[in-house]
Amino acid sequence: MSSFVCSQCGLCCRQIGKVSELKDLDRGDGVCRHLENNLCQIYETRPMFCRVEEMYEMFSDMYDLETFYELNYQICRKLQSEQNGGKTHL
Repeated sequence: MSSFVCSQCGLCCRQIGKVSELKDLDRGDGVCRHLENNLCQIYETRPMFCRVEEMYEMFSDMYDLETFYELNYQICRKLQSEQNGGKTHL
């Protein structure tokens, strides 16, 4: 089984103000307070919402793993495209 490959762009961690489940991690400007140099400083103990594989367990009755990964990659590409004027890292 493959795993979700993160490009480590940090853009999802800069959008947590839009996610009610992560409001306690918001440093006040929508960015996770644990993000430094585009890396999670609590990666090993990050919330389940930040773990693609664990989140899949909640959606496994709706999607197969490959489809769930692709949906997450689509979100990554959208964030990157918005940030970089149409260019992505994935």
